[in-house]
Amino acid sequence: MKFFSTRNSSSSTTFKNVLLNGLAPDGGLYMPEIIPRMPMDLLKAHQHFEELAVSVIHPYTKDQLLQSELTTICEKAFNFPLNIKNLNEDDLVLELFHGPTLAFKDFAARFMAQTMSHFQKDRKKNLTILVATSGDTGGAVANSFYNLDGINVIVLYPSKKVSSVQEKQLTTLGGNITALEVIGTFDDCQSLVKKAFIDEEIQKSLNLSSANSINFARLLPQAIYYMWAWKKCNTNESVSFSIPSGNFGNLTGGLLANQMGLPVEKFIASLNVNDTFLNYLKSGKLIKKETIKTISNAMDVSVPSNIERINCLYENDVKEISKKISSWSFTDSLTKNMIKNVFDKYDYLIDPHTAVGMLGLDKYRFSSNSFKKCIVLSTAHASKFSNDVEKIINQKIEPPDQIKNLLDKDKNSIKLNNKFESFKEFLLAF
Repeated sequence: MKFFSTRNSSSSTTFKNVLLNGLAPDGGLYMPEIIPRMPMDLLKAHQHFEELAVSVIHPYTKDQLLQSELTTICEKAFNFPLNIKNLNEDDLVLELFHGPTLAFKDFAARFMAQTMSHFQKDRKKNLTILVATSGDTGGAVANSFYNLDGINVIVLYPSKKVSSVQEKQLTTLGGNITALEVIGTFDDCQSLVKKAFIDEEIQKSLNLSSANSINFARLLPQAIYYMWAWKKCNTNESVSFSIPSGNFGNLTGGLLANQMGLPVEKFIASLNVNDTFLNYLKSGKLIKKETIKTISNAMDVSVPSNIERINCLYENDVKEISKKISSWSFTDSLTKNMIKNVFDKYDYLIDPHTAVGMLGLDKYRFSSNSFKKCIVLSTAHASKFSNDVEKIINQKIEPPDQIKNLLDKDKNSIKLNNKFESFKEFLLAF
């Protein structure tokens, strides 16, 4: 399997290079030359998530990873449960928050950590992972890579724009994890990371990779849980998925699963008021706007990187994209109402991001008159946003052990402005 850059279809490289380099030299995102089809009878035959993961990922990695090596990686990475909650016969919630950092990012981050660690054994120079986070990615990456030999992680996060729990997950590990508190937005953090990858002086000084969804290896584990969720529905029919969307890596994983053969009626890109993608579907123009702070902060992204991959999958045809993806945006007020309504109606607690996904589901049902099963991706545990959620439901949330263990730890971050010159100076001295 070879991979090409979204900005140069004639380029060609291996899975190992994609994993360890993150971004293509021309600034593009890597995509596979072929998306292998997965027979649905094979999908249904797998009883365990790890087995399904090996079958899905192996065609992309078989040139460089033995199946036995991939099996070991998947068993180490996916050693926590996932669950489906039936709200009613047709509306389901895929709970992706049962991992170490209580967010869906644990799936991709742990797979990347184990795979990078496997390849890093043969390299003499330390690997430096750069990751920008709007909330959950940084914590998942920090936890997954913590204390792995030969790998350092630098997490960039926007100051005062992540929840207190998210910040603790980023800033309390120490060791091979460095937290940079950037005075700016997530888009500033993401821009700094992208610029570092195409800076020749930094490239000569450091052995860089990325753990953001700009790295294709992030998308493979995400494709798997779409397949797992469909299998659990016990149907041969297509289903729809509502995805709380920020940088669009999660949705792109679903599109990959669909092109691998998963029967999907519609993907719903559920947005907060940072609605660049919605406007893109309407106008065909990608116009950057100022990021607006919301209670679904992990989705506070102005220009989602993975739009470049979505365009690649659909040959830059916005009309074709619109046939597969519907999108709506929702205010914080609507998000809060949904959290309260779901809690009152189902005695079920959801976080703000999942609430946006629920709003997207309702909007899709109303606009399409579709009565097929629809699965909302629940991306984080509500306790990660207890400051907001407790006020909405007027109750205290009992924090899981993963959070209790963080509360008394001291924050340790380095403040940095959002200028690339300052970030470059930091990296060259790292």
